[in-house]
Amino acid sequence: MTSIVPAEAVAGRAPGRPSGPAGDDGAPGSSPAPLAPRARLFPSLAAVYRAQLSRARVARIPLLFVATFQSVGIMVLMRGVVDGGSEARAVVAGSSVLVVAFVALNLLAQYFGQLRAGGGLDHYATLPVPPAAVVLGAAGAYASFTVPGTIVTAVTGSVLFGLPMTHLWVLVAVIPLSGAALAGLGAALGLLAPRQELATLLGQLGMSAALLLGVLPAARLPEPIGWARDLLPSTYGVEALSRSFDAHPDWAVVALDLAVCAVVGVLSLAVATWAYRRAAVR
Repeated sequence: MTSIVPAEAVAGRAPGRPSGPAGDDGAPGSSPAPLAPRARLFPSLAAVYRAQLSRARVARIPLLFVATFQSVGIMVLMRGVVDGGSEARAVVAGSSVLVVAFVALNLLAQYFGQLRAGGGLDHYATLPVPPAAVVLGAAGAYASFTVPGTIVTAVTGSVLFGLPMTHLWVLVAVIPLSGAALAGLGAALGLLAPRQELATLLGQLGMSAALLLGVLPAARLPEPIGWARDLLPSTYGVEALSRSFDAHPDWAVVALDLAVCAVVGVLSLAVATWAYRRAAVR
């Protein structure tokens, strides 16, 4: 008698299914697919930077114009009070770095505060990118928008107060280092603030501190306020740019100011990265 049962069924195998070890779902021959490797820091940083740059390009350009116009207007007002010398150098340097503070500190604090309040951090948390890439990419994109306005303000102030522009190349170091320090502070304020409105308030207060303590000549400030000025990250960028207006700058002191600004930038970005991790898992 001939059997109609397939030989594979008799052997305990279904037709067309290969034999092999059982996978997680109990089916023979199926095995879990390996997870994709975690994205590396620098490629992730570049991707986040490009995304933030393209996203903020249209929305932030009008605000950058406002920041530049504000700094130039402050210098015009101070022109009637300050004639020249060290006070004029302080006004021009402080007004130039104020553009960085407006964008990198104030706007970034508002952005991360809005991102946290609206649940946008959940989107970034699902991406296989390191937290440092998110913070550094956003900070770098916002700091990049300050370059044109800072240069325009420094050149306009030099012409307005009759300062030499020979050493304005120092802006190549002042802008990124001051931007890193202020952007890290702004991101940390936005991520640590419990409410979006408080993040906006803290960003505004930080920019006001950069305005009052950076633009006003240090010699005219009371001593306790001078101590607060030393704690502000942008102060060292202002001092480095101010000294570059001298006929023969003391480059060792300029390098020291820039080094302090760099250290503060690393610390503030590290705090912002920690704040991002803390906010993303809550």
